[in-house]
Amino acid sequence: MVVSSIRLLSATNPTKSAPTPTPLHPVCHNPDPVAAHPPPPPPTTTLLSLADRLRGVFLQKPPGRAALHRALSSTGLDALSPEVLSDVVSRGNLSGSATVGLFDWAISSAKLPPSVQTCNIVIRALGRRKFFTFVEPAVEVMRKNGILPDLITLQIIMDTLVAARQVNKAVQLLQSDQLGIGIEQTCHRKEAFSALIECLCRRSHVGVASSLIQAAHGQPFVLDKQVYNDVLGGWARSISYYKDMVENNCPPNSDTYCKMIGALLKTRRVADALQMFDEMLAQGVLPDTGVITSFIEPLCTFGPPHAALMIYQKSRKAGCTISLKAYKLLLERLARFGKSGTVLKIWEEMQESGYPSDKEIYEFIVNGLCNVGKVDAAVSVVEESLRKGFCLGRVVYSKLNNRLLEMDKVETAYNLSKKIKHGRTLANSRNYCRANGWHL
Repeated sequence: MVVSSIRLLSATNPTKSAPTPTPLHPVCHNPDPVAAHPPPPPPTTTLLSLADRLRGVFLQKPPGRAALHRALSSTGLDALSPEVLSDVVSRGNLSGSATVGLFDWAISSAKLPPSVQTCNIVIRALGRRKFFTFVEPAVEVMRKNGILPDLITLQIIMDTLVAARQVNKAVQLLQSDQLGIGIEQTCHRKEAFSALIECLCRRSHVGVASSLIQAAHGQPFVLDKQVYNDVLGGWARSISYYKDMVENNCPPNSDTYCKMIGALLKTRRVADALQMFDEMLAQGVLPDTGVITSFIEPLCTFGPPHAALMIYQKSRKAGCTISLKAYKLLLERLARFGKSGTVLKIWEEMQESGYPSDKEIYEFIVNGLCNVGKVDAAVSVVEESLRKGFCLGRVVYSKLNNRLLEMDKVETAYNLSKKIKHGRTLANSRNYCRANGWHL
């Protein structure tokens, strides 16, 4: 075998080289390097999301604008959708310069220029991360590509500045018009001023907003209801602005009264709030269901329930619809203060309005009856709740049981305990069946 192997090796021609292997894919030589397309992305990039591919480009730190654009184009994305752009700039840890560079590539590589709403995504992300020095370069990129910022862009920038407590810069931005959207025109000036007042009041800078309104009386534009309503809703000293609003021929609307009453209740000026509520009803302005609930809710957190009861009675008399949440708040507050007669009356009115009684309402009523010693009526309410399938909590039942024993009604307490035990057994069985999917 060794000899045959030596003969085989000697028979081959050492000067003749082995044949070149045939490539699996044909090679296309492109003599023009300018027309060369960017290399296809490696197979590992398919495992990453689009946003992660773009963020990974900035980890390589390409030198220069052209290199950055080539690297971003090599990810395989021809154009960015607003969803992907929002995901890239709103998440992760891109710097301000990286965000502006990505924004520049996204606009320049797009076949059609994106809308100003898409560009506002980048402006909002820069402001949220407090990259205020890069906002102006981003606006310049928009302007170079024929996209002019609008009033929403201005509002986003002012809101982020006010949120970062840079109120002076927000006011100067309105006066200098650095974005070039034509604020000096009368209509734009009025809308921009309203947007600034809204941002200031939303961020609890109502004092600055009040000073701007007082200084704006000599301006060519006229203050409207929206500007006054923003300040009225954010400041407790709203009576003077309400009078100023009437003097400037701006009749108050439903939003005006709601914000004024809400601001007065926030500072616990209940008498002024009730007077303003009477004036609102006298003007024929009827609040909706949610507004009445927002008035009753803070009144049920402090002091006696007299003011909340007046709001309820006047609203019901005016024909307004009362929500179930408002009824529950009133019943709980009145029961805590021992107003059992008023509790039963409001409970009856609630049932007349078409609202069914649930477990919480039965507990409020039993609690209120126990506070004034009407244990027989409380026992009747408990029996009614058991017939409707509601088993009251142990705290309320213990309170009622102790009152019955204090009044030597041992037999009533014993009979009630048997009914409650039977009711809890049925409730536990019902819950067990429902948990296992056995709906009876």
